[in-house]
Amino acid sequence: MDAHENLSAQSEARRQAPDRRWSPGETARQDVLLRYLGAVAVAAAAAGHGAPAERLSARARPAPPSPTPPPSPFPEPGQPVVREVREVMDVPAAHIRAGLPYRDIARVLAREQAGALPVVDAQDHVVGVVSESDLLAKVAFEASGHRPGPIGGLRERRLHGKARGETAADLMTSPAITVLPGATVAEAAWLAALSRLKRMPVTDREGRLVGVVRRDALLQALIRDDAGIRAEVEAMVEAICPPADRDAVQVGVHDGIVELTGRMQAATARRLLAEIERIADVVEVKNLLGPGT
Repeated sequence: MDAHENLSAQSEARRQAPDRRWSPGETARQDVLLRYLGAVAVAAAAAGHGAPAERLSARARPAPPSPTPPPSPFPEPGQPVVREVREVMDVPAAHIRAGLPYRDIARVLAREQAGALPVVDAQDHVVGVVSESDLLAKVAFEASGHRPGPIGGLRERRLHGKARGETAADLMTSPAITVLPGATVAEAAWLAALSRLKRMPVTDREGRLVGVVRRDALLQALIRDDAGIRAEVEAMVEAICPPADRDAVQVGVHDGIVELTGRMQAATARRLLAEIERIADVVEVKNLLGPGT
């Protein structure tokens, strides 16, 4: 085998070799990936935030519509019901000021029963997140006096450097992974799953803290029980049916199957059924309605 063939064989072997071992720089690359995914989710929410008319050119904008009855509070036919982060986030959001000493941070985390909280500056911009893990490195350093050796790992040296800090600004992880209030619940849930976060700060477009969304709130919003579905269907009945007909309709939900009984005008029933069928968690709609009087 000549030198050229030998070099080609070595290149092929490297391509077919198993994945390389975790290197010191891999953690940083993974952090960059997570922040990129967060930016993608935020950009997707921002792109769809404007009204459709605002995205149309003057030539494409339709003529003013003729007078019509008040619009439905629900999406037009064919459009799914999409929930946003603003609907499930906690307001006001517990937070920590950047200059708070680490002992006070521990007290705030215990009081809020949270494993991590966003850190904000004087203008309420989110500058990072401080967690129990950050504090643990600090107190372990003080209790043991451990120092990384001359060949200590990069992560160990980072922890040691952070543990020498005294305030939230020194101990926090930065930049924080955040989400916009206009992002969909599905986007936020995907980001929380990828980043393994139990709580995510919610910020406005200037980066100011406006809320916190919990992982369990996202899960409950995506997978609702029968009571949640029934509440939404009853809200639709209130919005669509004339006041005199609302008491004549009964709503039942079992295992995602919606059952409507009672009496209702045919045109109103068709509209109501179309709205209910667009609810993501509804498995089936049983229409047992009789004609209205």
